[in-house]
Amino acid sequence: MSDQSSIKPQSGKFEEFERELSLKQLQINGLLSITQAINSNHSAAEIFNMYSDFLSFVMTVKKMALYFEEDGRWHCVCSIGLGPDHNNYDATELLKVYRRLSMLSDSDHPLLSQFDKILPVFHKETPIAYVLLGGFAHDDDRYNKMQIITALTNVVAVAMENKRLFKKQIEQERLRQEMKLANEMQLSLVPAIMPKGEKYELNSVYIPHLSVGGDVYDVIQFENDNRLVCCIADISGKGLAAALLMANFQANLRSLIRRRDSPLKFIRLLNKAIYRITKGERYITFFIAEFDQQTRRLRYINAGHTPPYLFMDGRLLSLNEGCTFLGWMENLPGEISIGEMQIPGDALMVCYTDGVTDVVNADGEHFGDEGLSDFISSTGVCGASEFNQKLINRLDQYKGAENYTDDFTLLTLRMFA
Repeated sequence: MSDQSSIKPQSGKFEEFERELSLKQLQINGLLSITQAINSNHSAAEIFNMYSDFLSFVMTVKKMALYFEEDGRWHCVCSIGLGPDHNNYDATELLKVYRRLSMLSDSDHPLLSQFDKILPVFHKETPIAYVLLGGFAHDDDRYNKMQIITALTNVVAVAMENKRLFKKQIEQERLRQEMKLANEMQLSLVPAIMPKGEKYELNSVYIPHLSVGGDVYDVIQFENDNRLVCCIADISGKGLAAALLMANFQANLRSLIRRRDSPLKFIRLLNKAIYRITKGERYITFFIAEFDQQTRRLRYINAGHTPPYLFMDGRLLSLNEGCTFLGWMENLPGEISIGEMQIPGDALMVCYTDGVTDVVNADGEHFGDEGLSDFISSTGVCGASEFNQKLINRLDQYKGAENYTDDFTLLTLRMFA
């Protein structure tokens, strides 16, 4: 009799031990399955589903909401026991005040009051996930459950962060390759070798602020009638989009120039061609000049571009006749004026983009139009390559250790008597 009564309690303890062992085995198997799914590079949605199922069926959590950040906002990626209205709350400001495991029993917020605890996951000082938990049974071993949930949430959060960083790395590498290709394309579009003539010398300097920029210049020599066409443009925006627009712009430019239309017809057709591409969302400042070596006549149109300078006979002229910039309207408004003058002797025309005058020194002061005009006047008429090198030296001296802040383009034409 006494032997039988002593066996029953031991049998009950054994059964309880077996249940605990089975539960631990179930938890370990669940953790192992999720870890294997992460190592096998399953999708984020699959891992979130496995995480939710594990907490619901293995850990018997009645309420849960897991949050991850995307595009600067915190979004619920999976949940247990919540209605659809939980997504109506902006959790971005709500969650960031929590830096460690905290109780939510005193919260009166409609979302947080549904839960017992909040568990943040940090990478160094940056939060990468938050999980809200609630609905634990009173007889639960909450400490052990929270230990397992904390470990699992950390594993999932770190895995998702690694996925995000890897995706970002892939995107950056793809962008780098695209920018490299765009840079090669852009450099192939600008003249590699400047034409030469008995009555002129040309020289250019092109320094994009990024690997690709929005500046473009071109030079075309018409051999049959000794006409030389020089142009420079600055496309709104930077980077790849500006470079692609630049390529389209230059293709239209060369096609229209060779049609030999009148200057007015040419500039209107060029504007229409650009507008078909930009739809008015971008614009281009543009300057084009034609130098006839026989008649020594210089004609130009300035379409909203920073006015080039012409230095001759000891005078400095600003070439600002023309119209508004191109591409923002289908039809250019108002009158279009054509600048025209004779070049009787030696002269120097300096075309540039605003990256030249926007150079700043250590005090934050711009080189400016006045700095450039003073430099041209003091330098006088000299060779195009000599002038550009002197100006680069002056700008390097002016800016010191500061960087160029914009695309930088110089196109200088020396005209001989």
